[in-house]
Formats: sequence, C-alpha cells, structure tokens
Amino acid sequence: MSAKRGILYLIPNFLGPAEPERVFPPYNARVVAGLRYFIAEREKSARRLIKALVPDVNQEALHFFELNRHTDPAELEHFLEPLMQGQSMGLMSEAGLPAIADPGARMVLMARRRNIRVEALVGPSSIFLALMASGLNGQRFAFHGYLPIKLPNLVRRLRELENRSRREHETQIFIETPYRNNKMMETLLKNLHPDTLLCVAADITLDSEFIETRRVGEWQRMPRPDLHKRPAVFLFLAQ
Repeated sequence: MSAKRGILYLIPNFLGPAEPERVFPPYNARVVAGLRYFIAEREKSARRLIKALVPDVNQEALHFFELNRHTDPAELEHFLEPLMQGQSMGLMSEAGLPAIADPGARMVLMARRRNIRVEALVGPSSIFLALMASGLNGQRFAFHGYLPIKLPNLVRRLRELENRSRREHETQIFIETPYRNNKMMETLLKNLHPDTLLCVAADITLDSEFIETRRVGEWQRMPRPDLHKRPAVFLFLAQ
C-alpha cells in the first residue's frame, strides 16, 4: 500500500500593498500556518506573504523551492518529494493566483499526474477582477497575456483581436509590462475603432485603484490616466 501523499495548496498572493483581510479569507492563514514547504517564484516575496498571513510563524522552519525562468526543468521532480513523502506544500505566485498567467501551472499538472490532491485557495486575480468591474462581456472572453512589442506586429495583432471581438462578441484581455503602459494606451487609442469599448484597470485592490470603461472615441477626448509603472489590465469589446 502506497504512503499517504500531501496536498498541494495553491496560495494566492497580494496584487500590491493591501490589508490581508481585504483580499484573503481566514482559511488561507490557517492553511499557511500548517505548512513548512513552499514552491514560489522568489523566496523573499514568499516569506513576506507568509509573515503577513501568519505573523508569528517560525521562518527558520520553512523550506522553499524557487520556480521561475531560471529553474532547471530537471529539478522539478525534486520539488515534489515532500508531497510524495506525505508533507503538504504551498504553491505561490508573485502576485495574484498561482497557475494563472504564472509558471506554477507546470507543478500543478505534474502533481495531478502523480495523483496528488490539489486544493486552490480563494484570492485576488487582476484578470478576473478587471473583467468583473469592466462591464464588458463576462460570458465570452479571452486572455492573451502579453501582446507583441514591435509596433507593426502589435497593431496587426490588435486589429485581429478587434475583428475577433466584433465577430464573436468576445471581450479581449491582455497585460503589458508596467513601464510600457502609457505607450500601450496611446497605441490602443490610435488603432482601435472609436466605438470599441475599452477598459483600463490599474492598481487593483490598492488604495490607488483605477478602473474606467469608455468608448475609444471618448478616451481620445479626455486626459489620459498616468499608468506608468502601475500594474494594469487592458480589456476591450468591439461593437
């Protein structure tokens, strides 16, 4: 008979400075308090989240596996060893939900293939919170991650997505590197149809939160929001 395996808990992270009780249910803290093994993009930020949820945790007793673009794929099997030995683990993202626009999806799939129970905890997602607050179509939508950087390719892609949005009545969602947000906003206003509904959602769950939905033609006639270095989500729905 095989040994009992641990549970892989998917632990949401902050989207930015906020009170824990605003974005996490108490159950999350109870789960984290009982864990000693974690998989995270960066150990430093993972420890910060754990301390926010469980201030009196013994940090010296915690063990971390870093999963990011520098991680050797050959190491991933080693990450699962505590689970296979009956120890539960926490998988964290740098911000928001693990495995959503996040490398943690690889670990979830590996765990499932080994019949390890996976439990997703409740927490903030900038993608879904932006969609909820946008007023755009939440019945049919698509998230595209990052769009092309080079302008000709970006413009071509935006027009493809706008045609798709109009044809399918589908909300298009994407993100940008924060220091390029203002440039992205200008590109959207120059290339989308004036009747297309465009939502900009920045600093979600923070005191500086900004979420606004207007037609492109309206955005063109008003002062632009300063989005420089502010985590933002862009959404549009063609009419």
